[in-house]
Amino acid sequence: MDAKASFSFSSIAPPVFDGENYQIWAVRMGTYLDAMDLWEAVEEDYEVLPLPDNPTMAQIKNHMDRKTRKSKAKACLFAVVSSTIFTRVMSLKSAKVIWDYLKTESEGNERIKGMQVLNLIRDFELQKMKESKTIKEYSDKLQSIANKVRLLGSDLHDSRIVEKILVTVPKKFEATITTLENTKDLSKITLAELLNALQAQEQRRVMRQGGVVEGALPAKHQEEGEMRKNKNKKNLAASGDATANSNKNKTEGTKGNHPPCQHCGRKGHPPFKCWRRPDAKCSKCNQLGHEAVICKGKAQHSSESWLIDSGCTNHMTYDKEMFKELESTTITKVRIGNGDHIAIKGKGTIPIESCLGIKTISDVLYVPEIDQNLLSVGQLIEKGFKEIFEDRHCLIKHATSQEIFKVRMRGKSFSLDPMEEN
Repeated sequence: MDAKASFSFSSIAPPVFDGENYQIWAVRMGTYLDAMDLWEAVEEDYEVLPLPDNPTMAQIKNHMDRKTRKSKAKACLFAVVSSTIFTRVMSLKSAKVIWDYLKTESEGNERIKGMQVLNLIRDFELQKMKESKTIKEYSDKLQSIANKVRLLGSDLHDSRIVEKILVTVPKKFEATITTLENTKDLSKITLAELLNALQAQEQRRVMRQGGVVEGALPAKHQEEGEMRKNKNKKNLAASGDATANSNKNKTEGTKGNHPPCQHCGRKGHPPFKCWRRPDAKCSKCNQLGHEAVICKGKAQHSSESWLIDSGCTNHMTYDKEMFKELESTTITKVRIGNGDHIAIKGKGTIPIESCLGIKTISDVLYVPEIDQNLLSVGQLIEKGFKEIFEDRHCLIKHATSQEIFKVRMRGKSFSLDPMEEN
């Protein structure tokens, strides 16, 4: 028994307490001490009586066991607290006194515990699921708050979590919730049933999308792996003709349908569509051998400038510093003009100077591997803005017809540079 306890005591690492999340630590630590047969020394704080005269072997063994158990419990608590906390408890005499001190210091009296519960309940009520979060992440957050409330001695039933999820998830889950309303009694549905239904819908949507958003046409893709080492070139996307891109996707299929191109050595496109065809003539430098989209002599653009693109389905930027807010997103990749996919690292909002002052562009994807900020015509229209192209200018107006941006034509494109336009 002693050998087994000694082995267990030395091989299982106890939970460390650094002053945070006391309730969780207390549950784990109490279980650990009980498993090590040391909880009695903490809970009862019994007194070890001196041995009588002429003690029997059983009395000596029992005396040593009780004394050792108290010492081990105290040593264990000393070992699991941080150095800062240890300096406050090192003068305390027993494991029971140390345990009670940590409990009082961390939880306070009943009045303090009541205030902590109220703060947690308020935090729970303020929660709302963001578009960029998954159902699992959101439910984990709610259940974490609920468990903290329970550890402080109050109740927060799963039914409250079910109600909270039903009224705070985004609109994309309305179809599933409506189905549940028609087929089940929502007052009796379990948390597990609700989460399974919502996660199933979430997984189906991801499978249909393939984790990819399409439409970054004028983006530049930096090569990876051996291609980058061997060629030291960059893959640039095609110009923003949405119809041509759609037809191309239908005829080309996946990258594996085309052997390596005889002009550039890359897969994913037929030779007659290669940007490096010998007969291709650049409209920017008038030289043969490449198209304008990959012309090295093209004019440099400001990191603040935005290309207004009718073929791009989402606003995108490569500059992380421009974001006012940046969150993770379930969309992981974007398809560029030649069929390749590049990574999306987040989604957020960006402030930009306009004719009406500072305006915020929402739902902007952070795509580090493009070389031009892209302003999606489709996304602007979806948000209620108006765009008018006339007299070699692009006018972007609010729904109230107030002019926000007036972008002049450069070459054959419209590039918004707030530093120049406003």
